[in-house]
Amino acid sequence: MPDALEVAAEPTRRRLLHLLVAGEQTVTELTEHFSVTRSAISQHLLLLESVRLVAARKDGRSRYYRLDPSGMATLRALVGQFWNDELDLLARDAQRLADSKDPQPKDTP
Repeated sequence: MPDALEVAAEPTRRRLLHLLVAGEQTVTELTEHFSVTRSAISQHLLLLESVRLVAARKDGRSRYYRLDPSGMATLRALVGQFWNDELDLLARDAQRLADSKDPQPKDTP
């Protein structure tokens, strides 16, 4: 089972998340923003729903999708953790590089 970060990384799904920031929308409304079929968008939405990034409700024949706040908070935490870890690695590498360089002797008259 993929995690939320992996699922959200795919460009179409990322765009769907951006579109849903505006509020709840039907599959048909969302499909208007893409050059793929309604079925393809439905599959993307089902995957987003499976990792709790979106939630759906059915009203008659329509399914309405919206962002799931708890799932989006989890995604934000995952991105934050990744970002912090990468910055820590970068800082350690920079410190190692600085430590490995010999100080330049200063010319004294």
